[in-house]
Amino acid sequence: MSETQYLYIHKFPALFSILNEIKSKLNFNIKNINDDKFDENLYTANIVIISGDNKFSSIRQIKLESLPLNIQKLTEIINIQFLKNRFNKQNRIKVGKYHLNLNSRTIMSEKKSLSMTEKETKIITFLNNSKKAITINDLQKEVWGHKSKLETHTVETHVYRLRKKIEKKFDDKSFIISLKNGYKIKS
Repeated sequence: MSETQYLYIHKFPALFSILNEIKSKLNFNIKNINDDKFDENLYTANIVIISGDNKFSSIRQIKLESLPLNIQKLTEIINIQFLKNRFNKQNRIKVGKYHLNLNSRTIMSEKKSLSMTEKETKIITFLNNSKKAITINDLQKEVWGHKSKLETHTVETHVYRLRKKIEKKFDDKSFIISLKNGYKIKS
């Protein structure tokens, strides 16, 4: 069963009226929003927003800049955006209180986002997928592909830098916690 899709139309009453007349032929629901305090959780809902301004800094927004509109072309654009949303949702994982987008290698919390390196993304994903603490040797083997125990501080250095990066951007000093037997993402 597929998730319900919603098209939010922000301050375009004429467009809402037109689409509302043909809603039986559309594969998404339509909602009209007029206030500027629209605060939907854009990370979890399957929505697309049509707005004439940059009010919503979201990859889910379609900004209408040129009028008049071809309704058939507009519905194609909306459906393509819903497909992009579905693809992005499949590549986004919950990591503690954050969301990690595996495609863009970006970690997000509320309105802040931080770009990650490929290695940082692998570290976070590996730690997040484990229910128990992960040892340095396990990280060397799984993230770096080292088969033997090497005397290197590569793992510790990467984890240290990753912690500092998260702390600086999100003011979170306990994202990755150290335990006696390894590292773990704070739930």
